Amino acid sequence: MIIDKLICADRYTCLHPLFARAFAFLRDTDLGQLQPGRHAVQGDAIFAIVEACHGRSRAEAQLECHRRYIDIQLVLEGVDEMGWKPLAECLSPATDYDAARDIQFFTDAPASWIATPAGAFCLFFPEDAHAPLVSTLKGTSTGFIRKVVVKIAVE
Repeated sequence: MIIDKLICADRYTCLHPLFARAFAFLRDTDLGQLQPGRHAVQGDAIFAIVEACHGRSRAEAQLECHRRYIDIQLVLEGVDEMGWKPLAECLSPATDYDAARDIQFFTDAPASWIATPAGAFCLFFPEDAHAPLVSTLKGTSTGFIRKVVVKIAVE
């Protein structure tokens, strides 16, 4: 798991052959004009999902993981307080792995919470379980979050 600002993204392009294209999309696209939903970037190898919603509480959030895709989750508006835990330490699956959706959920509690402000991203690899879209404002889940999740094929 990595957290950083988009302006520093070039330091991570050496980690995967598709990261340069994914970060170029994030830098060169008017992300504020993208409507919620899925957007093509480079076929099934790279695509983006724009989300705009009120965040949930920590108690409502479930850890999730992906096997086929790496996530770059860039917050555009609000603060996304994402939970994180190493997948190897997740012992309580809530669901079986859904290959069609590339997702599995867990009831384990996150090991840490990462307050990710607008302009920052979290990069989650398949070995990172994460609980996104959490907004805790004085214990409530009323904070609005707008973000783009770029999905990058592992292989």
